[in-house]
Amino acid sequence: MSDFDRNLATARTGYRTDQVAIDAGLRAYMIRVYNYMTAGVALTGLVAWFAYQAAGGEAIRIVGNHIGGLTPFGQAIFGSPLMWLFVLAPLGLVMLLSFGINRLSAGTALTLFFVYAGLLGISLATIFLVYTGASITRVFFISAATFGAMSLYGYTTQRDLTGVGSFMFMGLIGIIIASLVNMFLQSSGLYWAISVIGVLIFVGLTAYDTQNIKEMYDVNDDGTIAGRKAVMGALRLYLDFINLFLMLLRLFGDRR
Repeated sequence: MSDFDRNLATARTGYRTDQVAIDAGLRAYMIRVYNYMTAGVALTGLVAWFAYQAAGGEAIRIVGNHIGGLTPFGQAIFGSPLMWLFVLAPLGLVMLLSFGINRLSAGTALTLFFVYAGLLGISLATIFLVYTGASITRVFFISAATFGAMSLYGYTTQRDLTGVGSFMFMGLIGIIIASLVNMFLQSSGLYWAISVIGVLIFVGLTAYDTQNIKEMYDVNDDGTIAGRKAVMGALRLYLDFINLFLMLLRLFGDRR
């Protein structure tokens, strides 16, 4: 009788029980991705703040090209060749995760993701040297709201965003090249244009990556494969958020 009732309910709603299981699995998978991504962003922010405080905090003063008031730790991360370790090490970890993910366990991949987030936090401590704390906080919430809206759109839309993602990726390569060129030109106009275009690119990539991560889900994945996918999805969304935040900070941050 219970089987009859269950089959009757399925027939009435037109919704299969296996579809319910898939939806529940997808929801759990996406929550896992967002939890990892959020934890990574939080770790980066905390490390950046504590690194800034350990470097000298409010005692730090920038006069021309000279940074004064630094503690020995601040000298190490801001004024010595050691700073290149914190710049290049995150890049190496991203490449390791991206190209070696299939050889890593889910736990190892997650650990490397958090190590990456922590190292990037040390690199991003420099934003506290340039921008006021109030404007950093304001831009963070603007970034979070923008990211959330676009990620929700990417998750719910029925439109195929593959073409958008390809276009955004080409734009990303363009702003990387333009940024390298502007290191020599030092053009304020080009700097502003890169920031505006960068915001648009990472807004688009947030929607595309969310849809792509959703489509990566497979109900037949075992725990290891699902764990790897969750870590890589979190890394993609993490990079979208961090870059969106930095581009918005360039536009709306108040300089010290």
